[in-house]
This record gives sequence, structure tokens and C-alpha cells, in this order.
Amino acid sequence: MSGAGPAGGGLVRDRYRVARGCLDCAGDLAGALGGLPGAQQVQILGAAGVVVIGHDGGVTPDLVARQAAQLGLELSPAGQPTRPAGRGRWWRSPRVLLLAAAELLLDAGLAADHLAHQHAVATGLYLATVAAGGIFPVRSAWQVLARRRLSIGTLLVAGTIGALALGVFAEAAMLVVVFSAGGLMEDYVADRARSSIRALMSLTPPVAVRLQPDGTTGQIPVADLQPGELVLVRPGERLPTDGRVTAGSSWVDQSPVTGESIPAEMTPGSEVFGGTLNGPGTLTVQVTKPYQETVLARVIEQVEQAQARRGTAQRFADRFGAIYTPIMFTLAALTAVAGPTAGLSLREAVYRALVILVVSCSCALVISVPTAVIAAISRGARDGILIKGGIHLETLAKVRTVAFDKTGTLTAGKPRLTDLIPLGSYPADQVLAHAAAAEAASEHPLATAVVAAATKRGLTVAPAADAQATPGMGVRATVGGHQVSAGRPPGPGSLPGPARQQLAALQDGGKTAVLVTIDGHPAGLLGIADQLRPEAASAVAQLRGLGIGRVVMLTGDNPATAAAIAQAAGISDPLAGLLPEDKTAAVAGLRGQAGPVAMVGDGINDAPALATADVGIAMGAAGTDVALETADIALMADQLGKLPDAITLARKAASIIRQNIALSLAAIAALDAAALTGHMSLAAGLLLNEGSAVLIIANGLRLLRRPARQQAGEPETATSPIEGPDRPRPASGTLRPTISTGPVGPCCQAADQAPGTRPLADDTGRR
Repeated sequence: MSGAGPAGGGLVRDRYRVARGCLDCAGDLAGALGGLPGAQQVQILGAAGVVVIGHDGGVTPDLVARQAAQLGLELSPAGQPTRPAGRGRWWRSPRVLLLAAAELLLDAGLAADHLAHQHAVATGLYLATVAAGGIFPVRSAWQVLARRRLSIGTLLVAGTIGALALGVFAEAAMLVVVFSAGGLMEDYVADRARSSIRALMSLTPPVAVRLQPDGTTGQIPVADLQPGELVLVRPGERLPTDGRVTAGSSWVDQSPVTGESIPAEMTPGSEVFGGTLNGPGTLTVQVTKPYQETVLARVIEQVEQAQARRGTAQRFADRFGAIYTPIMFTLAALTAVAGPTAGLSLREAVYRALVILVVSCSCALVISVPTAVIAAISRGARDGILIKGGIHLETLAKVRTVAFDKTGTLTAGKPRLTDLIPLGSYPADQVLAHAAAAEAASEHPLATAVVAAATKRGLTVAPAADAQATPGMGVRATVGGHQVSAGRPPGPGSLPGPARQQLAALQDGGKTAVLVTIDGHPAGLLGIADQLRPEAASAVAQLRGLGIGRVVMLTGDNPATAAAIAQAAGISDPLAGLLPEDKTAAVAGLRGQAGPVAMVGDGINDAPALATADVGIAMGAAGTDVALETADIALMADQLGKLPDAITLARKAASIIRQNIALSLAAIAALDAAALTGHMSLAAGLLLNEGSAVLIIANGLRLLRRPARQQAGEPETATSPIEGPDRPRPASGTLRPTISTGPVGPCCQAADQAPGTRPLADDTGRR
């Protein structure tokens, strides 16, 4: 009901989202919720506005809501697809209405004081301002003090009471108004980071149209869908869950999950993701996962959890904040006590102490770093780059060496027929047709490549009835009355002169050679090779342009194949013939030579090397559960072009974090110095304090509003609705027509290649 399902040790993990209130000012929420009967784990994800409770099954949403309400928070169950709340009524909230009333009273008081010189009337209006504007801050401060904690609201209340005691009523009133307005502004800019997660949640429709066994339809909550059920997706609708197309064809915009701007063609058998947008056709989809296990739901949870994995900058900010607040309280107390001994009047000493309290209540440093981190993580998720935490973001920014796996990473992961060389008097089509007929019954990737090539040429392929496969040699069969074999070539001496040269050329080019014989006579040579991804060479060039000094390829293939692929990709440092443990050792060696190393692989066969690298990056994680779970960073689509984007985003985030820390420390130093020397009033101090906090936080949120890097000649994604629920969406039949003629995206690899197989030139031993 509230979200997540069972956790480790038999616990149920429920996730709640903050619907109203300030987590930072709410006091000991973890302690309050941890005291509920049956609660055993409480995790506060402040930047994401999420609370995770692990319990034995006895904690209900009502209990959580009541306990949170005592701290001024409203928690609502998360994990269900929701529609965003209306946006036009923010001004009707009690907090905004009271602030508006306080502002009007303050303006009236200032007019009465300075224009009409009615000081008694002005004093009454100032006190009314404090009463109206101070309701929410006083309530929040009291709830925090009741749990023996201090918060920014506590500092405000102390400063306001002190100002009233000193008789500076105008400044007390301005203090309340400026602080309340600044708090609203900080909540707004900080909430921008959380809005990306809410926009992700809003992608999945709340209900689905389920097909009944008798052919009728009925609506059902998406969260109640079970694997095996059929749902109907009409043109222009969003897919409710992950599944497999069983009927119909259409284009589907998968940008919310994979970040790809070009829609993918979907036909029966294609894998689809929940939250993606259907095009002009009607699809029947068989549910393959419950909602909580869909790719989109898991991405949302990963993004929320990512902010808990703190980087160095965030840990510094947290430690500084924990030390800074007690120091400023002590400094204010010393100023009030020791000021008269330094020649100040008691009133002046107390006033300076109050100013110190007011200017010290900025949360800019504490919140600016996590806000920038979660903004970068949200920006990456919007672009199909899943970053598992601030520590990985920081490390990626420092990477200067990138190691690539070959199979399925630099290459497409599917062998294809590249060369058809007839020998003697045999026609090319006859050679290919006979080879395909012999191979048709085999599931070996090389056999699949031969059959696919024959089909593409329009040749009729009928499996031979008596086909026999010999491991390490190939297949033999009777095709049209002829004895046909397709397999590993014998020694070069058994082939005629020209054929020997052609065979050598294929092998030198890193291709797997297949000799086809008909009735014992050499009839043709087939060259089969994995294909370099179209964007691989461009991605490698972009990495070098970003200052990546060393790009390495790690593969278990033979040196000739490795050299051919590396040359095509623009990599000058291929390491071939490596076992998994050799790849791990190679990554460790690279780190010792050139510092932090990023390893890019498929997340399955390369798991040890990915774990050893400073940053493990998995390709095509949208279609691979293992990759989504194990990698530090996951590229949701099978697009290497996302890797330079990820590095650029990480470096931009690191730069903004450094800017924020420097600006925060400078603002703190300047304000504290001015307050201590008496060059700052209460109202001016608070105004500058709040203004600097909003400026610093907004600087971090720049990561949300623009792409990490714009490809030359590449338009910015126009179909991604992650910008927000109000963004225009394509109507039925309006998706762009510039699409490839076959399915694209991770579903293709999942359909053509089972996880864990080694289908490429590594398979030469079979022949």
C-alpha cells in the first residue's frame, strides 16, 4: 500500500513522501517513527523528501501519519502511481495567507511610523505582524524544542523575542516577515529537485485497462496488476507497466526510461517499459512484473536512495553544520556577556548577540551540496543515466581512464555475416542457402547470423532433417540431395591458393571464418563478426575531447579480433585473451598507473571488473536486472553516447558543488564578521542571510534546467515529459517518423541474446 514490499530479514519496507512540512526542521523524526510498535529501521532521505520505514508488518499508514503530524509533517504513502496535485492553489495555503497578512500589517506599520508618525499605532501593527507571521515558526520551534533539539526556527524565535524585549518592534516584525518569506523561497527552490522524482512517478497512469478472458475490458489500479495478465494500451496512452507485446504494433517513446529521443518500433514479442508513451497503434501487452519491480519504479527508488550515499563534499557540509551551530550559539552568548566589559552597553551587546543568532541560522551550506547532488542525479535520470549516489558522482568527475569491455559494449553483441566468398563455380546465393539450411536447426549465435543473412537476401531456408552438429567442428546435413557442411576451416594447405589468401584475410581482419562444402568440395567462405556500435568511435573521440587520457579495451577475444575492433573504435590500447580474473587485475593495474578508473561493461559477465573499478558503469540496464542492481552508474539505453554525457554532468556537478561551498563559507564569514563588529542590523542580516541561501541553492538547481552536454547537431530531447506534468505531450499519431526500420533499444539485445552467453568471435572454438 505504501510502497516497497519485503526487505531483508523478513521486514516490510514502506516508503512515505513528505506532502507538507520541513524535514530539516521537524526534529527527531527518525526517533519518533522508530518508536512505533514493530518499527525496526527508519531512513530519512531528506533531499528526496522520502521516509523509509522497515517494520514487522504492524506499522500502518495511519500510525505513521499521526506520529508525523505531531512534528508538523504530513506523510503520504509513496510507491503508487499518482497524479500531480493542481498548481494553481498554492496561494491559498495557510502559510502563504498568514505571510501575506503579516506583510500587509508590516507595510501599514511602517507607513504609520514613518509617514503619519503615529508611533503607538505602528507599535500595535508591528506586534500584530509578529503574531500573524510567527504562528508557523513558533509552532515548528516548539515541536523541535520539545524533543530537545535546536533548529533554524529556534534561532528565529530567540531573535524575535530578544528584539521585542529590547523594544525594537519594527525589526522584530521585519525579522518574522523576512524569515518566513525566505523559508518559502528556500522550500520552493529545494523542492525543484524533488519535483523530478514526482514527475517520474506521474508517468505511470493510476489505472490500466485489463483484458478479461471473455474479451471484455475493465479498469484496475496499476499496482494490482499481476504477471501474466493482459492490458490494452490505446494510441497516445502511457504504458502502465513492464511487459511484452502480444498483439499490435506501434511506435513507443521510451525517453522517460532510456533517455532516447527517437521512439522505438514495437511489434509482437517486443519488451516495453511502464511509463513510456504509446504512439499511433493499439497494443496488447502481457504483464511481466508487478508494479514495484518495474524498471521505472526501481529507478525512482534508486534515485531516492542515491542521496543517502554521500560524497566527500556532502560529508564536509554535514560535519561543518554540526560544529557550526553550537559555535555560533556560544559566540552569541559570549558577545552578550562579555560585551559590556569591552565598552559596549548591555543593550548593544545583547543586540549584537541577537544579530549573530539571526545571521547564523542559514542552512545554505548544509542544504546546497545535497541539493546539487540530487539535482544532478535527477538530471541524469531524466537523460537515461542512473547515478547511484553522490560518492559515485564525485568519483566519475575525477576519472581520467576508461576501460571498455568489447562484447556487447563497444560492439552490438550479435554476430553478423560480413563476407560471402563463393569458391569454384558455386553461385553465392547457393552457398548461403545451403549453409543456412544446414545451420537452421542450430541455436548457436554464428548459425543464427547465417540464417538471418539468408533470410535478408530473400532466400528460402528449410531446415535439413538430418543435421548433426560436431562440437568444435560445425554442422553436417543433407540439403536438396547434397551433403553440406558448414564449420571450422581445416588447415590452409587443404584449400586452393586463392582460397587460402581469402581465408587469411578474413582471419587477419578479426572475423570468424566458416567454410561451406558441398559434396566434399569447398563451395564458399563466410566471414562472421560482431559489429562495432555505430556511436562507439564517436563516443571514444568525445571521451578524449573531455581529457580522458587513456581509453582501454578489455576482451577475452583473440588478439586479431581485438585489434580490428579497437582500431575501428579509435582505441590504441586493446588487451586481449583475458579471463574474468585477468580483467579484474587489469583494472587494478590501471588504477595504480593513472588514478580513478571507470569500467564500462554489460553488468553480467564483467561483474568482478565492474566491482573493482572506482566507478562501474553498466550498459543497457533498462533490459538487464543484474546491471541495474550492481553498477555504480547505469546507462539505461544501449547507447555509448550517454557515457560522455555522464562524465560532463559529473564534472558540472562537481564544479557547482565547489562554487556552493565557497560561496557559503564566504557568506557565513562576511555576515558573522559584520554582526560581531556591529555593522549589521537584525533585518538586514536576515535579508542578506536568506538571499544568499536562496542564491546558493538555486545555483545547484541549474543542473536541472539544462542538459549536461548538447551533441553537435543533435536537438534536445523534445519528447521527454520528465520536465513536468504540464509539458505538452505528443498526440496520437504525432510521434516523429524519422525512425529506423527495426526495433531499437535494449529489448532487441534481450530478445536476440540470452544473458551470460558469449556469442562473438570468442566462439571460434566451436568451428
